[in-house]
Amino acid sequence: MEKKKSSASLVIILLLTAVLISFAPLFMLKDAEFGGADDRGNTLIETTDPEYEPWASPILEAILGGELPGEVESMLFCVQTGIGVGIIAFIMGRFVERKKWMKDTEESDCELS
Repeated sequence: MEKKKSSASLVIILLLTAVLISFAPLFMLKDAEFGGADDRGNTLIETTDPEYEPWASPILEAILGGELPGEVESMLFCVQTGIGVGIIAFIMGRFVERKKWMKDTEESDCELS
């Protein structure tokens, strides 16, 4: 019982630390601008080589004939994130179940001996 209690408190401490790390910059750097890496890359390319022409374009933008609305981009990002989390959760679940199966197999082997 003692081990479960310490594990639970460790998880809570780690979650609180993750939240603190995530939100601390918002409060510590009041007037900072948080931009994405894509915007910085485009800006750098435009300043270093103004005549640069991209050799590829996004597939959906080519099909639709224009840029995707921000809401659609956010939705696609959330779907992609959900799929990734689902895959990771499935793999983690398999590891947990494998451990249970191995434990059950060892117990049944001990009973047979």
